Amino acid sequence: MLGALSYADLGTSIKKSGGHYIYLLETLGPLPAFVRLWCEIIVIRPAITAVVGLSFGRYIVEPFFAPCEAPALAVKLLTAAGVSLVVYINSCSVSWTARIQVVLTVFKLAALGLIIVPGMMALAQGRFENFQNAFDSSTVTYDRIPLAFYSGMFAYSGWFYMNFVTEEIINPERTIPLAIITSLIIVTILYLLVNVAYYTVLTADDVLASSAVAVTFGDRTMKGFSSVIQILVALSCLGAITGGLFAASRVFFVASRENQWPALFSMIHVRHHTPLPAVLLMYPLVILMIFIGDLYGLLNLNSFPRWLFMGLVTAGLIRHQYKRPDIHRPFKVPVIIPGIFSVMCLFIVVTSLYSDPINTGIGCALTLSGVPVYYLTVYRPQRPAWCRKALDLFTVKLQILMEVVQQEIVTY
Repeated sequence: MLGALSYADLGTSIKKSGGHYIYLLETLGPLPAFVRLWCEIIVIRPAITAVVGLSFGRYIVEPFFAPCEAPALAVKLLTAAGVSLVVYINSCSVSWTARIQVVLTVFKLAALGLIIVPGMMALAQGRFENFQNAFDSSTVTYDRIPLAFYSGMFAYSGWFYMNFVTEEIINPERTIPLAIITSLIIVTILYLLVNVAYYTVLTADDVLASSAVAVTFGDRTMKGFSSVIQILVALSCLGAITGGLFAASRVFFVASRENQWPALFSMIHVRHHTPLPAVLLMYPLVILMIFIGDLYGLLNLNSFPRWLFMGLVTAGLIRHQYKRPDIHRPFKVPVIIPGIFSVMCLFIVVTSLYSDPINTGIGCALTLSGVPVYYLTVYRPQRPAWCRKALDLFTVKLQILMEVVQQEIVTY
């Protein structure tokens, strides 16, 4: 909630789309902004999409192989097919993407309802045994706490997506704070109820042993209708992928417009009015991560740069409030709110290097790799004339192939 309130402040005072990227650019400068963009392309967005996509694939495939373990290759192939469908929809129509997102959100709420209602009914019948001395067998391993935070924060991490598309929102000064705060409260309540429902029916060992907890829960509570939960959960995962790609493509679009990324990616399709090059940019890396990564490894890999830059964004908000006090802020938060959030984020990412040195170390190395790329390509690009001509020709050919042109209307 502290992070969401901080982003509501930024979204109402900086009217450009782009989320984390544009806020870093406006508050801390071009280098942090470019490194965040670099991480979004090579680590964060592909890894997050692969994580959610693998959940989708597992929930779809699992029923066909029950009670045996679903083959990993089948899960990954179906995941790749689902991601390909989402990319196609994002490429074809903004309005259809928005409509499908609404429909999939309804499916998500239906899935949550099918879990919460049976769980609450079981709780009303007096099934409290799993809550008795629930933590007696637990051991707190302090070096794992940062990774636990990563998993927990990942579940709630959609609260900043509206900031990616600020220019496409009607009345952002009112809509952004209202939507961010309201949605986070609703999601928190629903997720807590879902977890209570799970542990009313399942023991902690059941949850740990299950590769798809909603499937196990459905088998215990709905018997012949458990497949309904599986389908709804899978569709909700598709909804998360759709929203993530819709938002992330705007980051590359804005970065190109700010001259930190090739001009091709600030172009839109002449008929569909979608940022087609920006949507297609992530697709190969997403497919690669689906086939080479595992769920928890990908989660830890992307969490280091993701939460590092969130901490920097809110630190940048503090700097921006002091450096630019003249800017109109319809929703201004006290400095203590972004201050606490920044300290928490930076503490977690630093300690995670000890908790999971391999995956978080790779994430750290990939983050730092953006620094030399920035100085070679953005800060002082030393390109000979022949190279510039070749790049311009290549851009024109791709522009003709994809039927894209520069945006004509200024939206910020």
